[in-house]
Amino acid sequence: MPTIRVTDLHVRHRRTVALDSLDVDFGPGVHGLLGPNGAGKTSLIRVLATVAEPTGGRVEILGEDTGEQRRRSAVRRQLGYLPQEFGYYPGFTVREFVAYVAWLKDMPAADTPAAVERAVARVGLADRIDAKVKTLSGGMVRRVGIAQAIVNDPQVLLLDEPTAGLDPEQRMEFRELLRELGASATVIVSTHLVEDVAAACTEVTLVDAGRVAYRGTPDSLAALGETAAGVIGDNPIERGYTAALRAHRDHESPARTAHTLEGTTR
Repeated sequence: MPTIRVTDLHVRHRRTVALDSLDVDFGPGVHGLLGPNGAGKTSLIRVLATVAEPTGGRVEILGEDTGEQRRRSAVRRQLGYLPQEFGYYPGFTVREFVAYVAWLKDMPAADTPAAVERAVARVGLADRIDAKVKTLSGGMVRRVGIAQAIVNDPQVLLLDEPTAGLDPEQRMEFRELLRELGASATVIVSTHLVEDVAAACTEVTLVDAGRVAYRGTPDSLAALGETAAGVIGDNPIERGYTAALRAHRDHESPARTAHTLEGTTR
């Protein structure tokens, strides 16, 4: 049974359609969410994190309908979420900030100190746990963001551009952490870095113009790139990404053109 089930999801920002009749589900493992800028990745992550309301459709997480406030609160206690830009109190130490997030997630007070130390150690900041967040580098702050997302050992972990600001060694360590987390949870990673998806993810979902353009394994996307002709990319998975986008747009363009013409006649 899927951990997350999204049915006919619509998200509109004023006159812009961010997600258009999206149907998708996710089970345990690490899922890479790919797509160009403006494809709807962040809109989907925000809806799944219950920080944004959809315009229409249904979202079920861990068997709970997140359209109901009571059920939404229950889901949040089992979620971990790192937005593209997360807010923090710069005067807090790393320990204090991650403990504060644990409190927001209703974690038992007796369990919190050990959970905080474990989460901080997993992102490689054990030696800076009592440093103030404002003294850290950008990459370190990003790792604090990952620590706060995993402090409650979430069943669902949502990460939006988590490797932004990390150096190559830190990104490789993060991929290993993803694989570890995906063994017992549903992890969704929204990223522009196709190589991170290839290295750490068990499944790829490519979103374009608010719709699912492709779903498969990293190997199947790379295989598509091996046979694709005339597409850009430095390696097979990048070429597969480009080929999948092109195929989706070629398939969608007649229907979208018809929809646009219909709208202009009303």
